Amino acid sequence: MRASRMVAVLAAAGAALAVAQPASTAEPLRPDDSAFQKVTLNDTPGEPVDLAVVPDGRVLHTTRAGELWLNDPDSGLNTLAAELDVYSHDEEGLQSVAVDPGFDGKSNRWVYLYYAPPMNTPTDDPSTPDINEGDAPTTGTAADFAPFEGIQRLSRFQLVGDKLDLSTEQQILEVKEDRGICCHVGGDIVFDGDGNLYLSTGDDTNPFESDGYVPLDERANRNPAFDAQRTSANTNDLRGKVLRIQVQQDGSYSIPEGNLFEPGTAGTRPEIYLMGLRNPFRIEVNQETGELYVADYSPDAGSPDPERGPAGQGRWIATSEAGNYGWPYCVKPDMPYVDYDFATGQSGEPFNCAAPVNESPNNTGLTQLPPVEQPEMWYSYGESEQFPELGTGGIGPMAGPAYDFDRAATRGRAPVAWPEYYDGAPLFYEWTRDYIKAFRQNDSGGVASIEDVVPSVDVSGVIDMEFGANGALYVLEYGKGYFAENPDAQLARIDYIGPNGNHTPTPKASADVTNGQAPLTVSFSSDGTHDPEGDRLRYEWDFDSDGDVDSRSSNPTHTYRENGVYTSSLKVTDVGGKHRGRSASAEVEIVVGNTAPVVEFVKPVDGQAFEFGDVIEFEVSVTDDQTVDCSQVQVTYILGHDDHGHPQTTASGCTGTIQTTIPGGHDPEHDELRGVFHATYTDPGADGVPALSGDAEIVLQPHG
Repeated sequence: MRASRMVAVLAAAGAALAVAQPASTAEPLRPDDSAFQKVTLNDTPGEPVDLAVVPDGRVLHTTRAGELWLNDPDSGLNTLAAELDVYSHDEEGLQSVAVDPGFDGKSNRWVYLYYAPPMNTPTDDPSTPDINEGDAPTTGTAADFAPFEGIQRLSRFQLVGDKLDLSTEQQILEVKEDRGICCHVGGDIVFDGDGNLYLSTGDDTNPFESDGYVPLDERANRNPAFDAQRTSANTNDLRGKVLRIQVQQDGSYSIPEGNLFEPGTAGTRPEIYLMGLRNPFRIEVNQETGELYVADYSPDAGSPDPERGPAGQGRWIATSEAGNYGWPYCVKPDMPYVDYDFATGQSGEPFNCAAPVNESPNNTGLTQLPPVEQPEMWYSYGESEQFPELGTGGIGPMAGPAYDFDRAATRGRAPVAWPEYYDGAPLFYEWTRDYIKAFRQNDSGGVASIEDVVPSVDVSGVIDMEFGANGALYVLEYGKGYFAENPDAQLARIDYIGPNGNHTPTPKASADVTNGQAPLTVSFSSDGTHDPEGDRLRYEWDFDSDGDVDSRSSNPTHTYRENGVYTSSLKVTDVGGKHRGRSASAEVEIVVGNTAPVVEFVKPVDGQAFEFGDVIEFEVSVTDDQTVDCSQVQVTYILGHDDHGHPQTTASGCTGTIQTTIPGGHDPEHDELRGVFHATYTDPGADGVPALSGDAEIVLQPHG
C-alpha cells in the first residue's frame, strides 16, 4: 500500500441556478470557457492508467502497479478497492478498467480488468548484481525465449460495496505476450449499445532497434519481439488489434456477426474486428451511432526516408465496419513503409497497401491480408496540411468519447452536465501536446472541422477521459514524468456550470508529517485553498473521518495517540457571495505506527553524463525504522523521451548494474532523450499497520 492515500476533492451538491437551455429550434451556441470548472477528485493517484465511471457516480481508476482506486462522490474519499499481483517488467501491469453496461450494483456488479498476471516469468535475482535474469535475450533460440512467453488477461470481478471481490474472477480471454522486453502491451475496454465488448491491444514489439521505422527483423536468431509482422499483421494473433466479443453469463464469450474473419476460417482468430494497429491505447464507442473511434501511434522517425518509409504518424479512425489498418506495412493506403532486410541492411520495395502480404517466418496466419483502410485523420510532428488545428509537437493521439446529450436528463444533471453544443462530437486528446479537441464529422465520417475544447483548463498528460451519467467529463491525468506518480497527476472532473454559475471552492489539505510513531503530532494546512469568486469560506476538519467536525480552524494541529491508519478530511464551503452553499472536500492519510523508508541514489548521481549503451553501476541507500531487505529494492531504467518515458528493464537489489539501451532512430539531443533511473522500496509494515514505500529518481544526461 502506498505511503499516503489519495487526496480527494469533491464538488458536493450545492445551491445553484439551473442553466437556461436554448430553444429546440435554435442552433446551440458554443459555450465560453468560463462556464466550465475543473474539480480535482484525487491528486495523488499513483501511476494512473485508466478510469471508469460507475453509473452511481463513483469513479474507478487503475495504476500500473496493480491498484484499483475508488472515488466516492458522497464522502469525497478515495479508497483502495483492490490490489492485484501483476507482472511489471517494463510497460506491463494493470491496464484497463470498465464497468458492465448492465451494472446496477445489485444483480449485476461486474467490473472488467485487463492485466498481466505474474505467472512464472523470470525476474531479476538480487544475488547476481551483474546479471538481470528478468531481461529476455535479444538473440538466441526458441528455447531461450520460451521462459518469457506470457499473457495479458481480460477478466471480470464483482464490485461489492467499495471493494472488488477478487474471489469472483471470471477469466474471459488471454492475449499472448513476449515478456522481458519493451513495448506496447496496453489495452482498452469499451462496450457498444448491443453489449459487445471491444478490447484494444498493442503490437508487443520493440521499436528501439529499427532506426525509428518499422520493426521487421526476421533473422532466425532474433527475439521475435523485434518483428511486428508476428502480431499486428498476423491474422492468427490477438495483438495489434481491436477485438470484439459478446461476454456470456458464465464468463465465456461468443463472436458477434461482422468481425473481420468468419469463425472457422483457417489461420485466423474470429475475435479480430480491426487489425494492423501498433498501439491503439485508447478507443471509444459512440453510443448513439455505434461508431468505433480508435487512435493509433506509429514509430518515431523524425523525417521520411525513401529507403525506409514515412516519418512518425499519429492517426484517428472512425469506423462501423471491420478492417485492416495496415501496420506494419502502411500508415494509410497511399503511405507505405519500405521492406527492409535487417540481415543485410538493404532496402527493398514499398509495400503494396492494396494487397499486403505477410511472408514473415514469424507469421502463423494468412499470407494474403485484407487491403489497408483509410484513417479519418493523420498527422506528424510538424504542422499538418490537412489538419493544421492539431498544431505541432510530439505524437500521442488518444480517442475520446462522444457526448450523448439528453435534454430531459440534463435538467436534473445541472450544474455539471455538458451543454447540447457538444452533442455527438467525438473528443480527441493529445497526450504529448496537452489539449482536448472536438471533431465535427462530415456525412462520410471524415473530420470536417476541429475546434479547441476548454483550452483555458490546464491538463497534463491526459491518459483517459469518460463522460459520467451526470453529464460531466472525467479526466485522468498522467502528468509529466517517467513511470511513477508524477506531481501533476490527478483524477479530475470538468463540469459545466453555465455562464453565470458559481464555482466550487478548491480545497487543499496537507500535513507536515504523514507517518511516524505514536504519539504523532500533525500540523495540518489548508494553504492553497481558494474560491474562484473570492467568497468567504468555512473550514471543517475531521481528523479520523468519523463524521464529526474536530476543528474549524484553517490550519489546525492534532495528536494521534494510537497506532492506525487515519484519513483526515477537510470540507470547505462557500458561505459568502451571490451563490453560496457549494462545497468541496480534500483528504490526507496519516499512518501512525510505521515510518516511510527514505530511498536515495548513492550512484549514479543526478545529471551525470553517459552514453546510450553504457553499463551503469548503481547503489541505492535505504533508511527505515525496520530492518531493510535489499532484495526488495527495485531499480528501473527508463528511456526518457521528451517528458514521458519507456521503461526498459528492472533490477533488484541495493547494488548492481544496468546496461542502457541504444535508441535507434533517435537523435539524443534533438529528441530530448534521457536515461532515467527510478528506485523503490516497500517496507513490510508492522503490528497491523500497512507497509509504506519510498522512492527516488535521477536523470542521466547523454553526452553531446
